[in-house]
Amino acid sequence: MTDFTDLDAVAKLPRIGSLALSPDGTRLVATTAELAPDGKSWQSALWEVDPAGSRPARRLTRAAKGESSPVFTPDGSVLFVSSRANAEAKPGDDKETSALWLLPSSGEARQVYAPAGGVSGVCVARDAGTLVVTTAALHGAAVGDEDKERRKAREDAGVTAILHEAYPVRYWDHDLGPDRPRVVSAPAITGEDWVTDVVELTRDIPHPVSGAVVSPDGQWVVYGVSEEITAAYGQRDLLRVVRSDGTGDRELAADRTLGDGPAYAYSNAVFLPDSSGVIAIRGTESTEQESPRYDLVLITLADGAIRPLTADFPDWSEDPSVSPDGRVVYFFANRSGHRPLWRLDLESGEITRLTGDGHYSGLCVAADGSALYALRDSIAHPPQPVRLDPVATEQDPAFLPAPGVVESLPGTLTEVSTTVADGRAVRAWLALPAGASKDSPAPLVLWVHGGPMMSWNAWSWRWNPWLLVARGYAILMPDPALSTGYGRDMIQAGWGSWGGAPYTDLMAITDVTVERPDIDEGRTAAMGGSFGGYMANWIATQTDRFDAIVTHASLWNLDAFTGTTDASFYWMREMTDPLRSTERILANSPHLRVADISTPMLVIHGDKDYRVPIGEGIRLYFDLVRHGVPAKFLYYPTENHWILTPGNSKVWYETVLAFLAEHLLGEKWDRPALV
Repeated sequence: MTDFTDLDAVAKLPRIGSLALSPDGTRLVATTAELAPDGKSWQSALWEVDPAGSRPARRLTRAAKGESSPVFTPDGSVLFVSSRANAEAKPGDDKETSALWLLPSSGEARQVYAPAGGVSGVCVARDAGTLVVTTAALHGAAVGDEDKERRKAREDAGVTAILHEAYPVRYWDHDLGPDRPRVVSAPAITGEDWVTDVVELTRDIPHPVSGAVVSPDGQWVVYGVSEEITAAYGQRDLLRVVRSDGTGDRELAADRTLGDGPAYAYSNAVFLPDSSGVIAIRGTESTEQESPRYDLVLITLADGAIRPLTADFPDWSEDPSVSPDGRVVYFFANRSGHRPLWRLDLESGEITRLTGDGHYSGLCVAADGSALYALRDSIAHPPQPVRLDPVATEQDPAFLPAPGVVESLPGTLTEVSTTVADGRAVRAWLALPAGASKDSPAPLVLWVHGGPMMSWNAWSWRWNPWLLVARGYAILMPDPALSTGYGRDMIQAGWGSWGGAPYTDLMAITDVTVERPDIDEGRTAAMGGSFGGYMANWIATQTDRFDAIVTHASLWNLDAFTGTTDASFYWMREMTDPLRSTERILANSPHLRVADISTPMLVIHGDKDYRVPIGEGIRLYFDLVRHGVPAKFLYYPTENHWILTPGNSKVWYETVLAFLAEHLLGEKWDRPALV
């Protein structure tokens, strides 16, 4: 039984992250993260899960540096990425750089490719075994010895400067450059060989590349490229196709862009089984008036023809996979607090929902099409591997034995809903502590999700409601305007008006919830991270109904934010470029309303957060203190948008719980000992 009042016990739970299925369908490998022996970091490893569900899972790897990104070769070996030390490294190899390793079906793992720029991704041609690896190299240098020499010269000279000639310069939690991602290909690995005869496919591409996939026959590679439009309007994600051997082909116009004009962006390509084309996600680009939309399309390589597949589907289509016979496309899409798996018949266009409750991800399709494997999680359970029938509708999955099972929760999960003024239905998950009743009502915490275009539908290790439920709090997790899984109207309702419908939706669902006899209307708090942090700040400026507010990685001054975040153009498209108009920023920026705040606030921010830069947190805390608002600032010098390391994560929960206890339960402030 998991004790959710024990933060150390929860930190020790294994956490499953991804799946890979062998070509013959007999082996399923999962990545699993566990607490390192020193308790200061997470350690990832590969585990083998029985697809039949008969045998317990067994651990395959045990390197201190961990392993990730497993993918099978045609002969059943597993390729993976690791920074583990290599006992058989060639002279001059960097033992700390992420490298490509191969684990045969029997025997020990061995390193097979260690470029100086590390390995960030790998895929394998299903039939031919051709390898495609994403690495990095310094500007102007070829992957290999030239890049290694340039890196050494830079280090020897003590140079850390990065010259940028395009925007952006940072991404989430790291600086971009001085190297750039490169895509390389190599023949299939046989015997005891290392990866040799590497061919660079993207050396002369001036834009960032990502998401490379190789065709089953090994002849073609499709990769993503982010091309700059203008500094203000930003980037457009496109797909390019090139021969895997780097040669041209006039008939198929190799090394060309796939797509149909400037109104769309493309990403997440997967090949058809016969290598004739790809299924990809096509997104419309957002504007001041219109939110984006994401659909599936089929793009034929020979002529570039594009066939829309989900134009009439109400929700966003994500993460496509193709059946072995090429007749069916499987995909995920949020729907009313869940993320089901869907089946699209390419001939008829019919779309069928295959799963019921839960949040699904990481689909693997058996080579004979007889079974599907995926990860299933929910608000009530972390990810677990499951087996699914490829045709049964709204089915219950078969759970496969694997690490990380949560046997019990400290409460129950239910749903709350209401209808708002414009007729939209707004729903929420409500996690209730054990024992909450009319005679013992629970204090309520409104927890707003990030995004903003996402949904409360999945398990979260970072922001886990059950750690608060275990201390007696009821947690309300709504999907207000801007949430996905409710059709485009729900997103459009809050587009460009974050302080409008999202706020009124949150208040409406809170009003309904506090009417329950098991909820204490007189003890309430609001909290959120990222966009949820923005909403927590906005709530603080609009009402004093809450006893406390916790705001994490939050947007405060929208004018400053849109110029310093790592993807300024994305927000400027919605809120308008401040150089042209400040109308929406003035209407939606909480910093202009700080004088209206009276509720005690806990501000949390990481210095390495480049999505919502630290200046937002510092300015917020300064403004609160300057206006006499009771406030505390939990500052993380080494963390990013999320608080990831075990010790810092524990302090996060300890501080939040102490702050809530002070203001909702009337307990004396109990400052965590280690901060």
